[in-house]
Amino acid sequence: MIDVSQFEKLNVADTCSLWNLLASPLLYSTAESAGVRLCSTTFVRYECLHKPSRRAWPERDELQKRLRAKVTAGKIAFHGIDIEDLQDFEILKNRKRISTGELSVIVFAKKTRQAVLTDDLGAQKLAKTELRASLVQNTAHLFAWLYFNSQMGDSDKDQIKADLRALCRSLKHLDELHTEAQRCRVLANMGNRI
Repeated sequence: MIDVSQFEKLNVADTCSLWNLLASPLLYSTAESAGVRLCSTTFVRYECLHKPSRRAWPERDELQKRLRAKVTAGKIAFHGIDIEDLQDFEILKNRKRISTGELSVIVFAKKTRQAVLTDDLGAQKLAKTELRASLVQNTAHLFAWLYFNSQMGDSDKDQIKADLRALCRSLKHLDELHTEAQRCRVLANMGNRI
């Protein structure tokens, strides 16, 4: 189970997690106010901004616009990785169906000792073989951590879900982690009264 009371603030984000965060201005701005910082790799920048889409997806234009605005404002930076880093045998051996962007995020996070922010289950599994489990995070975990720390409320979850739906996005486990954050917050408050 994810520890909703803990969240690493320095994150290397993959395409899916960037899209999910940018889809909800409320979640993004609250995370930023809480000190969460994002960066990514040039492979992810290519996937987000330049890689042709296999299908028509008009919502992608809006997400790209939001991403470009964050990059211009200096809120999200993209970093290159060395070819030698990509040739790490263990990572390539376990790559399976993980995109180059997700792989580059794991490699860069490992090299820079930052957390990986990914909403892809396969990437999470692989990242946990390369990093401490506490350094593998997802967007629903971010929400739960913000909620646990009283930076988001119950109605914010509904707004985030509406924001995501409007841009054809969704977050697996959001409701489950919200419930866990509620439970942990009640326990923490009970412990403070004793």
